[in-house]
Amino acid sequence: MTSSGVRLLYVSDLTYQARGRRYCDEDIHLSARLRPHFDLALCHPVDAERLMSGFDVVIVRNSGPVLHYRAAHESFRKRARAQGVRVFSELTGRADMAGKQYLVDLFAAGYPVIPTVDDPAHRDRLPSTDEYVAKPKWGADSIGLEFLDGQGISGLAADTTLIQPRIDFRYEVSFYFVDRSFQYALYAPDPARRWKLEPYDPTGADLVFAQRFVDWNTVDHGISRVDACRTRTGELLLVELEDLNPYLSLDLISEEQRNTFVTAVASSITALARQPRSAPADTSL
Repeated sequence: MTSSGVRLLYVSDLTYQARGRRYCDEDIHLSARLRPHFDLALCHPVDAERLMSGFDVVIVRNSGPVLHYRAAHESFRKRARAQGVRVFSELTGRADMAGKQYLVDLFAAGYPVIPTVDDPAHRDRLPSTDEYVAKPKWGADSIGLEFLDGQGISGLAADTTLIQPRIDFRYEVSFYFVDRSFQYALYAPDPARRWKLEPYDPTGADLVFAQRFVDWNTVDHGISRVDACRTRTGELLLVELEDLNPYLSLDLISEEQRNTFVTAVASSITALARQPRSAPADTSL
């Protein structure tokens, strides 16, 4: 296969150590699969802003939690938007790439998400529970996550921490999308082993649930992962909509699914590269 001539900057932190997953392996594999399609170079996330002007598209992959380099990340986003740099996933996303405020907003708007507030004074909006989950709005990979009782959450500062009831769920399931098209699904049968994933065959209702959040988001070109939990009563609730740098667990799907996924990503990047550079407009819920 001959390269399209599109210059692609692949952003990854190959040294990031995640629990239960080897991010570097996934990026080595995916970048190798994309290399025949593009003129590809790889860089660390803190170098992306300095290098991005020399490329047609910047793809942000397993770059690690933003908490580790938030200033550099915010500077990259600001300059990329100002200069109309094409970023995959597009910076118009209003889910995890903008923090986790969207969980508070979606819950308030009546969407099927884990009940979430960001102020201890609003605890009465949550279902009654003996134990709460508290996590930073800019957290990832369970960094900063705490299990607290009612007295414990009363001391939390407003606006910086998400507060949720601890949900007794049957399992977690993830739905993976390129642009707005579903690709595959994986689930963790054992709630205590989040990253011990297996293939999952979604029902029509499952896909309607996941598609609703992908369509709510404002990303036409990019990768999204819809994480949900199945409650004891059988309903799905959104845990997070990861539109920044979702880990893809590509080693757990079939070769046919990987081929389909890579083809979809390459096609989307190529289409994005053909678009004129222009600063995207801000979006809100």
